[in-house]
Amino acid sequence: MSKSPQNSTDLALLVLRLGFGVSMFAFHGWGKISGGPELWERLGGVMALFGISFAPVFWGLLAALAESVGSALIALGLFTRPAAVVLAGTMVVAAWRHLSLPAGADGAGFSGASHALEYLVVYAVLILAGAGKYSVDAKRK
Repeated sequence: MSKSPQNSTDLALLVLRLGFGVSMFAFHGWGKISGGPELWERLGGVMALFGISFAPVFWGLLAALAESVGSALIALGLFTRPAAVVLAGTMVVAAWRHLSLPAGADGAGFSGASHALEYLVVYAVLILAGAGKYSVDAKRK
């Protein structure tokens, strides 16, 4: 019994969603959402790079929610495209922060931004491809 190319693609999307969704939640999202207002303020302060200096706690909370709740949604395959759009935006901000650090600073440059850029590519794939048939999104149709 051979697998059709579509089944292979759907299985690949499941593996991608589970791997990156659980990884982002466990290694980034959980720490940020449980970090509280002090951490959210520091995270949200990065928005000053874009000329947005008001409400840093709000912006930091949004990043924490994206990386925690958004990642859980990606893993489940629920509201996958909207979650991927929000997470892609969060990764653009994260990458920009690393690229804006002075040369020689910890996490500066493309080597510092590489992790966010890798996640950005994954979220772009999910925006374009969707969750696949092994997802809650597929069951909702």
